[in-house]
Amino acid sequence: MIETNFLGIPDVSLSLFIFLSIATVFTTLLGLLTGTAGGLALLAIMAVFFPPVVLVPIHTFVQLGVGCSRTILMWRFVLKNTLFPFSVGAVLGAILGAQFFISLPSVILQGVIGGMIIILTWLPKFTIVGSTGWRFLGVGFGATFIGMFVSATGSLVSVFLAGASEKRQNHASTLGALMSFCHLAKLVAFGILGTTVGDYLPLIISMILCAFLGNYIGRFFLNLMPEYWFRIVFKLFMTVLALRLLYVAGLEYLPKLL
Repeated sequence: MIETNFLGIPDVSLSLFIFLSIATVFTTLLGLLTGTAGGLALLAIMAVFFPPVVLVPIHTFVQLGVGCSRTILMWRFVLKNTLFPFSVGAVLGAILGAQFFISLPSVILQGVIGGMIIILTWLPKFTIVGSTGWRFLGVGFGATFIGMFVSATGSLVSVFLAGASEKRQNHASTLGALMSFCHLAKLVAFGILGTTVGDYLPLIISMILCAFLGNYIGRFFLNLMPEYWFRIVFKLFMTVLALRLLYVAGLEYLPKLL
């Protein structure tokens, strides 16, 4: 007989527990080597098994673990001057986002993000306008606010980091640090909203430990990857993700306009 509530986790069997843990290793590795996509890939996998009310908080917890472990492993490469302004913006974005948690159409926001990513990826000068402090204050606010409704904001932050990072290690490590602030602010907001995922804690812990493993392995391959190829892979993945967001938004709203 298959155990459907493994370790007391609602509707999670032993096989699903193992599958999601392994998936976390590979999506974390993917995110480290491409500069994006890992969190979105894991979200897509988890969405098959969980309803949105628990999916977003659980995914946020796991991605917090991804970001923290990556930051710890690669701390010397983190762009320290981005941390404080981004964290201030993240707190403000979470506070405001919590007020509109259910009311804004996420599909429209996905379309807007997709369009912005296309522009910022292929016209990178827009990502270095203004001082670093003010720029990342705004990025922190926007990413966390929008992140209350959709989970594509890591890609948006990643585009701005591409312009600020001299090396691929700067990009990967700082993205982990900044998204940790973003996810932490979101979790506090979810707590205020009354969201609870305590029953899923064993799964969350396992996935976070697997995220550390993915980052540990990925760091080795990232150091071997030529900078040129990292930039090419990054642009390709960002473009594909952006087109997907635009496609989803168009699929939802174009029929209504015709």
